[in-house]
Parts: sequence; structure tokens; C-alpha cells
Amino acid sequence: MLSTVDRSCDTAQATANVQHVATVDDVHELAQAMPFVTVWRGPKGNAVYQVGGKSFVFFRTPQRDASDPETGERWDDVIMLWVGSEADKLALIQDESSPFFTTARFDGHPSVLIRGAHLDEISKDELAELVQDAWLSRASRRRAENWLRDHPPRG
Repeated sequence: MLSTVDRSCDTAQATANVQHVATVDDVHELAQAMPFVTVWRGPKGNAVYQVGGKSFVFFRTPQRDASDPETGERWDDVIMLWVGSEADKLALIQDESSPFFTTARFDGHPSVLIRGAHLDEISKDELAELVQDAWLSRASRRRAENWLRDHPPRG
């Protein structure tokens, strides 16, 4: 039997190991935190995060290509994240357990889609890496090199 002290240590350890799930607010926070970012608002108020005039995170308006397969209702919570390469894209969308997807409209486009409703399937740390990679894929070489110099990869 565990003593009270042992249980509280186990609880603290378990809490420390739990990764916080990602949210739509996290997407905004992480994108805005990158340097040289401007935020544009689309015609329906949707946020478009850009670096050097190039989008890297884009909150889409409801479109035909992203809709409920049963009802046909267009999803209003689709977020597009740019990726560095087709290989990066495929790694995210080919994993059946992954919440990322694409549509025929984006064949050959260096991006993945995720519904805001499915962000809780990834951690905030994973989202941070994806937003940073999206920014790096669109930033100028100089800006990317400077950011990488100031933020060396962990471990």
C-alpha cells in the first residue's frame, strides 16, 4: 500500500508527464509568437499568418473540398499549415492515426490541413514544432538561419 506521500509523488510525476493538448488558441499564440509575422484577415475575418508576405498558417473559410462525408456540411474549422517538403506532408497525412489530411485541391501543395476540432489529438509541443516548421518553410533564408541559430534543436 502506498503512503500519502508516495501517492502525491506519483500524482506529481504523472502530471509532469502529461502533455497539454493543442487548442485553436494555441495555433494563434504560436503563430503570432514567431518573428516578423503579420496577421491578415480574410473576407470572413479568418486569420492568415504571414512572414515576408508568405502565408504559413491559414484559417480557411468553409470550402467544398473539406466537408462532412455523410452530410456534406462544409467544415468551418479547417486550418492549413505549410510544410517544408512533400516528404514532410506525406509523413503527416499517411499515418492513419494522425488528424492531418489533405484534399485533391492541395495535391502538390506544400501544406497539410487539420480541423480545429481535432487539435486535441496532438500536444501543444507537437503543434509548436509544426508552426515553427511552417514558418521556417516560408521565411527568407536569412530569417530562417537567424531563427535556427537562436533556437538550436533540443536533445
